[in-house]
Order: sequence, then structure tokens, then C-alpha cells
Amino acid sequence: MSDETRSKKAMCAEDLRRRILTQALEPGSYLDETEISEAYQISRPPLREILRQLAGEGYVVLHENRGAQVAPMTHKTMRNFFVAAPMIYAAVSRLAAQHATPAQIMRLKDAQLLFRAAIRDGDAATRALMNERFHAIIGEMADNEYLAPSLRRLLIDHTRIGMTFYSPRNRALAEQRAVAADQHDQFIALIEAGDADASADLAIAHWELSRAEIESFVTPAGMQIPLGRAPGAEPERGAS
Repeated sequence: MSDETRSKKAMCAEDLRRRILTQALEPGSYLDETEISEAYQISRPPLREILRQLAGEGYVVLHENRGAQVAPMTHKTMRNFFVAAPMIYAAVSRLAAQHATPAQIMRLKDAQLLFRAAIRDGDAATRALMNERFHAIIGEMADNEYLAPSLRRLLIDHTRIGMTFYSPRNRALAEQRAVAADQHDQFIALIEAGDADASADLAIAHWELSRAEIESFVTPAGMQIPLGRAPGAEPERGAS
């Protein structure tokens, strides 16, 4: 395979990831292989290698005779998302504090700068992508081959939900975005200090910051998704 083909494959794969995360390619939609091949000037065999890679990462689902489908976001997947998120985020954050390298911490700080810039600029897509990068780097720090695939799949849906829900025009969420950015700074400090317990606790608090709002947005009226609150989390104000 030529260097040019490798470069085109890498560009295609990265762009498809970005388009899926930002919902430019909607959940449940099918990809047009002919259109993608022409857009990125690659032939079908390398494109199908890319789609198999994206399927392994959780971005798409491959169907015989129908091709690649952008990973759907069903009620079942959303329920599982709410159940799994606090457990996975806490475990990953705990391990990150134990195993992070100085180089990884520098990358985390760089991602945080870009995250804050996106909030300041009101750029919802970049904000969502930089948040995904921030937490993906924490996943790399954890260095656990069992948690890594689960975190990657979790971040795909978390990012897509964020693109739908966190509009920069929603002033009611401005304070929440500011708190989330401050919590990112706390993650950096705790991971740099190697404080595993506090990092895990912060992961739960970070999840709880937006869980209720996301849950009410993605859940049909009159339907509840059980087990949304993380174990041990404080009940919401007004909750019985």
C-alpha cells in the first residue's frame, strides 16, 4: 500500500469519526460507500477496511447486504449508557491518577485549553470534540485494555448527545458549562497529584453535573430510565 493511500485512509477514518461524533452523520443512517469513495478518492477495498475498523471501535454497525450503519441510539442503548457511565468514568479516572505520565498530562492540559476556547467561542461542535478528546486522554492514562473499548463506546454516545443537547444558545446551561470546565481543571490537578480516590469521586460528580438534564432530554415523556444516578451520589434537590 502506498503512502498516499495510507494518508487518504487515515484522513477518511478521522473525518468519518468526526462526522459521526458531531451528528453530521445521524445515528442509524446508512453510509453510501460510493459517495465516500469518491469524496476521499479511495477504492472500495481500503474503504471497507476503514469501515471494519470503525465497526470495531463502535462508530458503525456492519450489516450483510446493507453495508455500514452509523451506530444507532435506541432507548435500550441509552438506558445502558446511563447505567454504565458512572462506573466506567470512575474506574478510568482512578487508574489514570495511578498511571498517568508527564507527557499525557501535558496533552490533557492542551485539550483543556482547546475545550475552554470552544466554550468561549460558542462552538458547540469543537466543544463536544474537545470534551471527547479530554476524556479519551484520561482513558489512555488508565492503560487498561478491558476498560478502553467500553470508554471509547461510551464517549461516542456522550459526544453525540452533547451535540444535540448542549446548544451554545441555551443560556440556562452556561453556568453548567463553566462548572464542567472547572472540573476538568480539577481532574488535571488530581491526576497530576496521583490522588486516585479523589479522581474517582470527581468523575462521579462530573457525571452527575449533567445526568439529570441529559436524561430528561433523551427520555420520552412519562418514561423513566432507572439507575441513572451513580451509586452513592447525593439525591437531587426536591427529590424524595
